[in-house]
Amino acid sequence: MSASGPLTDAEVLARYRDQAWRLQNLYWIITKGDDDEDAVVQFRPSLAQRRLLRQLHNRNVVPKARQLGITTLVAILWLDTALFADAPLRCGIVAHDKESAEIIFRDKIGFAYDRLPDVLKAMFPVAERNRSEIVFAHNRASVRVATSVRGGTLHRLHVSELGKISAKYPAKAREVITGSIPAVPKGGVLVIESTAEGAEGPFHDITMSALALQQSNRALTPLDYRLHFFAWWEAHEYTLPANSVVLDDGDLKYFRDLEVLHNITLSDDQKAWYAATLRSLFQGDRALMWQEFPSYVEECFKTSAEGCYYTQQLADARKQGRIAQTLPLEVGVPVNSFWDIGLNDNMAIWLHQRVGLQNRFIRFYKNSGETLAHYAQWLLGQGLVYGTHYLPHDAAYKRPGTNPDTNESIEDMLRTLMPGHRFEIVPRVTSVLAGIQATRQAFASCWIDESACSEGLADLGKYRKQWDDRRGTWKDQPFHGPESDSADAFRQFGQVAQAGGTFATAVAKAGPGKTGFVRRRGSAMAV
Repeated sequence: MSASGPLTDAEVLARYRDQAWRLQNLYWIITKGDDDEDAVVQFRPSLAQRRLLRQLHNRNVVPKARQLGITTLVAILWLDTALFADAPLRCGIVAHDKESAEIIFRDKIGFAYDRLPDVLKAMFPVAERNRSEIVFAHNRASVRVATSVRGGTLHRLHVSELGKISAKYPAKAREVITGSIPAVPKGGVLVIESTAEGAEGPFHDITMSALALQQSNRALTPLDYRLHFFAWWEAHEYTLPANSVVLDDGDLKYFRDLEVLHNITLSDDQKAWYAATLRSLFQGDRALMWQEFPSYVEECFKTSAEGCYYTQQLADARKQGRIAQTLPLEVGVPVNSFWDIGLNDNMAIWLHQRVGLQNRFIRFYKNSGETLAHYAQWLLGQGLVYGTHYLPHDAAYKRPGTNPDTNESIEDMLRTLMPGHRFEIVPRVTSVLAGIQATRQAFASCWIDESACSEGLADLGKYRKQWDDRRGTWKDQPFHGPESDSADAFRQFGQVAQAGGTFATAVAKAGPGKTGFVRRRGSAMAV
């Protein structure tokens, strides 16, 4: 719109080749008004959007606060790129679910094109259009929005909410990482943006890698990610009158730490907005506030992923110093192992000692595609004196095809591979959830070697519930992903504890195969 009213055809034809002018004058979008009703407004890039435009690199990662309009900016930019390209460029946007994909296409891509001046739509007509893609007749360039975009070259790609995709749809996240992102050529443009969903996963890893590059001041190659962080306090609208909110001690400490530790000084109006939002929107849950409105990059990932089973137990163990960089091997105390026989030949093993009232997990091993002999050799190669090897209930099954000659169970085969060792089958619980609860209860006695068990610890942190797409919430059932085998192996310990096992605290002297493990009928293991 010109100063005197709507754009005339003459104004459009005189200026349309200038992208900076187009992004300030041509496009209209749907946005939330002050009364939370949808409003149609002319797109004019905000301060954060203009900063991203100026600094756009071939590979970009954008951790951010909520509602800064990054997806809107990229949608308009991709539409503009496709409209005015001299070649059939393919532009794509990956959304975290089908409904979001359809909304982005309809309310951002389709709406913006439909509101273009008629003279431009006549010059750049549509060849094909459906609910997820638009293809232009004059250059065959296109913009597509879907939950996965792969196949052929993608000259422009935006991945929206990769953190959410990774947390709720890990299979889809793998498809994005292995299929969509590699389709962007070195000279193309990739933008990954999200609020955080826990301190694990590809969005976390890409962000931390980009932060390290930024801190190193090394020149970026076209394949390196540039970090663009947008904090909540950089948005001018996040303020309230200072006298409208009373700050508590927690607020004051947080703001003081921001200033002292991170050189972030907030106005009184910004402090009032932050405190009010924390209480009204998140009921005082600071972890959610860090996730949705981070003040600095690392704070994005201070929250644990929602829906994970052992979040609180791991947090408590860290606070209490029970997750230690190294735990010494207690000489003279037998080592027990807890196993999971996973799907697709996955296997996970935790090694444990009972030292006083502490259940210490001193080593961890996980692999796949290996024979039982491989795991037996790994155990025997540790140079340890073993107590009992605890196997899951399915290790006792006679499995057709496991060994055609003898039809042995996994337990039978391990007894052959490790003669003189003691094996016990952990009885099957009524439900996996019962075993998880038993493990949670036993967790207070657990000490874990952070160095020797790093992979297992990471898996425990990611072990989570299934996501219910229809209801938009977590199911009360475990999701079986790559981390499940480690968690299932650890659960054998919780189930043994609940069943009343007492672990030996000294090596038995009665000879090979005697472990000192005592099962007392009706007793409970001290945890």
